[in-house]
Amino acid sequence: MLDQAKSALDVRHEKHVLRVRLNTPENGNVVDEALLDELLAVFSAVRDDPSIRVLTLSGAGDDFCLGVDRKEYDRLIAEDPSGSRIQVMGTKARQVCEALAMSSVVTIARVHGRAIGAGLAFTVFCDLRVGADDCRFRMPELALGFPVSWGSAMPRLFQEVGAARIRELILTGDSFDAATARDLSVLHRTVPESALDDAVEDWVRPMVRRPPGALRTTKAALNAYTGATRLADASFLEGDVLASALAARYHARGTP
Repeated sequence: MLDQAKSALDVRHEKHVLRVRLNTPENGNVVDEALLDELLAVFSAVRDDPSIRVLTLSGAGDDFCLGVDRKEYDRLIAEDPSGSRIQVMGTKARQVCEALAMSSVVTIARVHGRAIGAGLAFTVFCDLRVGADDCRFRMPELALGFPVSWGSAMPRLFQEVGAARIRELILTGDSFDAATARDLSVLHRTVPESALDDAVEDWVRPMVRRPPGALRTTKAALNAYTGATRLADASFLEGDVLASALAARYHARGTP
């Protein structure tokens, strides 16, 4: 499906299941533009392959995903202080996250270690989420001087978790553990890390036995109900918001 020679992803197609693993453990599976491009290519392939019924998303190494590559942000804003490259990345991030949520296949997040920023976004945009009982989550953007403007994460979090709790987590930047994530519905299940694969398979097995037409129709209905609750969603502007904030910081300091 993809050329794996220089890929930041490990992608394996096993009959009706596409297993996607973020595969740059040396940097904590941070999200850069190249990774976004690869993920968009994966979802394009999923659309063209009706045999796929389930997509699992995991991370290699010690952590699921440590968020965006801030060094790439610094480089891009230095090369183009107008922020246009950041706007492009923002659009790609939103497209990836919407593909996770709105795909015709069932998406499952397998979370271990830390899921920070974009890693948390990847998690909540999946249909089903299981995490190791010692995993941790955080939204550090405000503390780092960034607006929370990545991948339409804020409206998704409001929808899945609720405004009051997400407001607290965004403003404080506090990390939270797996038990809290389960209580907040960020995770559906928590298990020991050694049992993560079995927990994922507990969901995969019944999904691949479902009649494919019924499964896709049900996903389409769930997607439609979700979309109906987002009529006032202005997240398509997030790339512009982030670009403006980084450009303003660049001009104020002289460096990103």
